[in-house]
Amino acid sequence: MRIAIASGKGGTGKTTVSTNLALVAARNGRDVTYVDCDVEEPNGHLFLKPELTSSAPVGRLQPAVDMERCMHCGVCCEICQYSAIVCIGEKVLLHPELCHSCGGCALVCRPDAIREEFRVAGRIEAGQSGPVRFIQGVLNVGEAMSAPVIRQVKAAAPSVELVIFDSPPGTSCPVIESVEGADFVLLVTEPTPFGLNDLKLAVEMVRALKLPHGVCINRAGLGNQETEEYCRREEIQILAKIPDDRRVAEAYSRGVLACEAIPEIRDRIERLLACLLDRGRAMPVSSEGEVPR
Repeated sequence: MRIAIASGKGGTGKTTVSTNLALVAARNGRDVTYVDCDVEEPNGHLFLKPELTSSAPVGRLQPAVDMERCMHCGVCCEICQYSAIVCIGEKVLLHPELCHSCGGCALVCRPDAIREEFRVAGRIEAGQSGPVRFIQGVLNVGEAMSAPVIRQVKAAAPSVELVIFDSPPGTSCPVIESVEGADFVLLVTEPTPFGLNDLKLAVEMVRALKLPHGVCINRAGLGNQETEEYCRREEIQILAKIPDDRRVAEAYSRGVLACEAIPEIRDRIERLLACLLDRGRAMPVSSEGEVPR
């Protein structure tokens, strides 16, 4: 089962839920891989403290122009929807930070003056944190697009019993890349006006992607009941509530997982895990043995 942990905003507790869920599942005998897809600022390693054993560069293809063969016809500029390649007179300007690596410019270039070169955009690091397999992506400073790196980080995850994707915050392209293909999306929110506003955006996103989803309310008891009322109106199941407990914050500040420091939190995470696995078992399977999405 592939579970994506997401939220409409940062600071709601995605990494707290993801890392605790991964460790509890592994200690309960599950074969678990934790994947940190927040490649711009991965922080799961601060809590799982893995021993990293491998690191490999990842990136994407970008065009390079042979000016001696270029006819300055401008066809490559016409096909590029992102202005990553621009023809001005007899000059061709490349903006690699805008390139989406579609390969269209090289495909339509009649004199074959455009070739694609590999551009390193970040790296994938892998290792082990006790019983938990650990994978994270790290985007190079200055890179504008994280989605290609996230895609390769997800592809590096082994096919095991349970894969947990710790997604970036928000509802933009990196988040969509992170949750795409997941069997279930757990939306982590907090009972505040900001939390509710961004939860609504996240719900719109997963519904547009037609992904099954549920909600985990972190810091429950902090604000009002509007978040729970919204979930009831929208018929979204609340799978867990993590209380607003100072001990959780204290453990977090020390880089200690709450499930290790507070027995009540471990119990809540175990119940959340059971709910998620129940949804995995309840998914209809096609005649080809694949779960339809």
